[in-house]
Amino acid sequence: MKLRIATYNIHKGVSSFGSRPRVHALKQALTSMEADVLFLQEVQGRHDRYATRHAGNWPELSQHQFLAGESHHCAYGMNAVYDHGHHGNALISCYPIASARNQDVSDHAYEARGILHCVVQSPAADLHCYVVHLGLFAGSRKRQTEALIDAVEGSCPPGAPVIIAGDFNDWTNQLSDTLRKRLGVTEVFDTNLPSRGFGTYLRQLSGRGVKVKPARTFPAALPWLRLDRIYVRGLKVESAQVLHGPLWARLSDHAPIVATLVLE
Repeated sequence: MKLRIATYNIHKGVSSFGSRPRVHALKQALTSMEADVLFLQEVQGRHDRYATRHAGNWPELSQHQFLAGESHHCAYGMNAVYDHGHHGNALISCYPIASARNQDVSDHAYEARGILHCVVQSPAADLHCYVVHLGLFAGSRKRQTEALIDAVEGSCPPGAPVIIAGDFNDWTNQLSDTLRKRLGVTEVFDTNLPSRGFGTYLRQLSGRGVKVKPARTFPAALPWLRLDRIYVRGLKVESAQVLHGPLWARLSDHAPIVATLVLE
C-alpha cells in the first residue's frame, strides 16, 4: 500500500509580514498536495482578534476543521492558550482517526509545545502518527526528544508502522541520531543520499559512514535551515521532496515536505 504524507508549519494561517489571512489559499494548496495524511503545526484553533479584524475572510470553524472540510478526518492538540485564542498541532487524514491524544511537553512558561499522537486506520494497518513541534532552545529540544521517545515506546505496539513528523527546530541536526538509535526510525531524506563520490568514499574508509542531513525548509522563500522532518518505521520511503516556489513562500515561513511511503 502506498501512502502520501506531508508535514507543514502553516504559521497560523497568516502571512509572515502583516499577518494577512492566508487560510483559503492554504486550503487550496494543501488540496493540491493530494496527501493522505497531513501533519500540521501552528494551527490556529481560535483567534478572536483575527476573526474580528478579517471578518468575511476568516473561517468560522477552527483551522483544522476548515482545512479538513467534509472529506477528511481531523484531530487537534491545543498547546498555546491565550486570552483571545489558542493554537497547536493538528493531523488531517483521509482515513478514520481511531484515537487522538495530546501530550504537553512544554519545557518552560514561554514556549507551549506538544506531541499529538493519533492512530490512523488505513486499509492496510493502523498507523501511529506523531505530530511534533519542538522548542527553540537546544536543552528544551533534547528533553522534548526524550519525551517523544518515551511516548512512542509507551503507546505504539511493537511492529506497528510509525510516522513522526513536524517542526523539530533542530537546525544543527543534533537529534536525528538519537531517534534513529532509540526508535529505529529513518528520516525520509536518508535514502536520497548519493551512493558514490569521493567524499562518501573517504567517510566510509574512515569508518564514519555516510553523512546524513535532512532537507532545508526554512525560510520558505530561500530555504537554508533544516527544521522540518519526517521519520518513519515499518514503511519504505519511495520519494521525498520539499515544495519550493512563490506560492509556498507566500503561505508560510516554512516550506512543506511531501513524501510517498510504502507499507512494508
